[in-house]
Amino acid sequence: MSLNISKGNMYEFITHTWNTIKGECKHDCSYCYMKRWGKLKPVRFDEKEIKTDLGKGNYIFVGSSCDMFASDITDEWINKTLAKCSEHENSYFFQSKNPFRFTGNGLNFPKNSSFCTTIETNRFYKEIMGNTPLPHDRAFHLPINNYITIEPIIDFDLIEFLTILKVAAPKQVNIGADTGRHGLPEPSKEKVMQLIEGLNEFTTIHNKQNLKRLLSK
Repeated sequence: MSLNISKGNMYEFITHTWNTIKGECKHDCSYCYMKRWGKLKPVRFDEKEIKTDLGKGNYIFVGSSCDMFASDITDEWINKTLAKCSEHENSYFFQSKNPFRFTGNGLNFPKNSSFCTTIETNRFYKEIMGNTPLPHDRAFHLPINNYITIEPIIDFDLIEFLTILKVAAPKQVNIGADTGRHGLPEPSKEKVMQLIEGLNEFTTIHNKQNLKRLLSK
C-alpha cells in the first residue's frame, strides 16, 4: 500500500493521510464527508496497510477517514497502528471526537504526535452529532500539544463556547464552514467575528478557505 497525498479542504500542514481502520464510524455525524459514497462497510482493521512505507519527514494525518479512537475500536487495532508509526521518523496528527482515549492507559503514541478534536459548537444537536461525546467533554479531555477544529461551525452561545475552548488551552484553533451544505444551523457573520476576536486573546487562529462563505454575508 502507499501513502495518500493530502488534497482538498485539509489542514495545510498535513502532507499525507493514512488509514488502517476503515468502515462505518460509530459517531454517525450527519455531515460526515464519508457518507457521500453511500452506506459504508462495517468497521474493520486493514492488515494490508501495515505494509505501507510511511517514509521520513512527512506530516501524516492518521485515521482521517474513520475515527480510530471511537469506543468500538479495540486497543489492539490502535496499538498496531501506533507501533507502525513509531518505526518511521515523521510527525503524526491524530484527531478524534472521543479524546478520552488520547490520555488513557494502554496506548503508546509515537514522539512528534499532535492531537486534535472537533468542537463545532458548545451546544449538542443530537440529530447532527449522532453518538459523539458532548462538546464540553471533548474539550476537557484533550492532552497538551493540541489543536481544536471548529468545522463545520454550528450556531453557538458565545460566552459558553469561548469558556470551554479556553479550558482546552489549544495551541491553534482551525475554523471552517460546512463545505457540503448540509443545511446546518450556522452562526451569523457577526457571531463568527466575535468568536474570532475572543479566541485571539488566548490562541492562534487559522481560518480555513471555506469560512469565507460565512464572513462574506
